[in-house]
Amino acid sequence: NAVMFVLGLVILGKKFAMTTLISTFFYPVVLEFFQRFPTIAYGITRDRLMASLFGGLFIGFALGIVIRAGASTGGMDIPPLILNKKFGLPVSVMLYTFDFVILLGQMLFSDKEAILYGILLVMTYTIVLDKVLVFGRAQTQVKIISGKAEEINTVINREMDRGSTLIHTATGYLRKEQDMIMTVISNRQLAQLNRLVTEIDPNAFMIVARVNEVSGKGFTLPKKRVHLSDDHVFVK
Repeated sequence: NAVMFVLGLVILGKKFAMTTLISTFFYPVVLEFFQRFPTIAYGITRDRLMASLFGGLFIGFALGIVIRAGASTGGMDIPPLILNKKFGLPVSVMLYTFDFVILLGQMLFSDKEAILYGILLVMTYTIVLDKVLVFGRAQTQVKIISGKAEEINTVINREMDRGSTLIHTATGYLRKEQDMIMTVISNRQLAQLNRLVTEIDPNAFMIVARVNEVSGKGFTLPKKRVHLSDDHVFVK
């Protein structure tokens, strides 16, 4: 843990190191507090499957909150954070990889059934961790190809209060040139956009994709409105 802490200090910075230090000392205090309750100290359930699933659920949720705050709990969750910063590798995938390799090594001298439950625990907490890390940041990207792109674009800007980008495209077979609209909306706005596009052009071609994080104006930066005329106010 000391080696991992030094690596985190050098690569991830002093703020990360301080928050990790607080987390490292705070964790055993909280653990000791809860172990004073007999129900928790002796286990809520003896079913190893239930323990693996719910243990993974709580570990993933707690670890996700810590990582979103820019810290770690120390130990083996520091290398995945370093790899994420240097190479953009997903934290949850790297945590799963490290823990899975460690569990495979333990299969040589440990109870095989316990190792399988351990793998289930790791899979559960990495899935939950991934969900917590992107919670509240995920958006929906929509690409719309239509002969009435200008009308649809105006509706997106004015009625949905969303920005958009027009991309010049051509159909692959007939080589017909037209504009494609690309916009990013909240998940709850998708049904509204579907309805508006269908009303304007029932034959419009739409591609919908979920994106984990969006930054820039209208998301992590405030919107700017540009007055093009007395009747038109567009989001920039």
